[in-house]
Amino acid sequence: MLSIELGDITIHNIKQLKKINQVVFPVSYNDKFYKDVLDLGPLAKLAYFNDIVVGGVCCRIDLTDNKRRLYIMTLGCLSAYRKYGVGKLMLNHVLDYCEKDGNFECVYLHVQINNDVAIDFYKKFGFEIVERKEQYYKRIEPADAFVLKKSFEKK
Repeated sequence: MLSIELGDITIHNIKQLKKINQVVFPVSYNDKFYKDVLDLGPLAKLAYFNDIVVGGVCCRIDLTDNKRRLYIMTLGCLSAYRKYGVGKLMLNHVLDYCEKDGNFECVYLHVQINNDVAIDFYKKFGFEIVERKEQYYKRIEPADAFVLKKSFEKK
C-alpha cells in the first residue's frame, strides 16, 4: 500500500529539504533561504513516500500593490518518485491553503523555459504562462524563465 503524505519542516529535517533541492533543481539556494523556510509554517512541507522524504514545497506570501499573492519558491520531487502523485499532493496543499485563506489574488512561480514537464504539470492545475523573464537565472542555461500564474476568483 502506497503512503504519500506531507510533513512539517523543522530544524531536525531541514537538511533533507536541502538535499532534495540540490538533486532536483539546477539552481542552489543559500543558507538564508533554508533559515527562512523554518519560519514558513504550513507554507513549507516535506513530501514522504512510504516514510522516505522524496520532495518538498516552499512558498512565501508576497504583497504587491496591496494584493496578496502566493509565490511558490520551490516545488520538487525526486525523479524516481514522479507520477505517483507526490507533486499533485504538494500543489493541492498550496492551492487548498490559498482557498481556505480566501485573500490571495493568485499563486505564481518561475519555471525554466525548457522545462516542459513542469510547465505541463502546472497547466493541468489551471496555471498559465503570463510572462517571459529574460536572464532570470544566473549560471544556468537557458537563463530565461516563464512566469506561470493561477488567479483566484474573489468571493
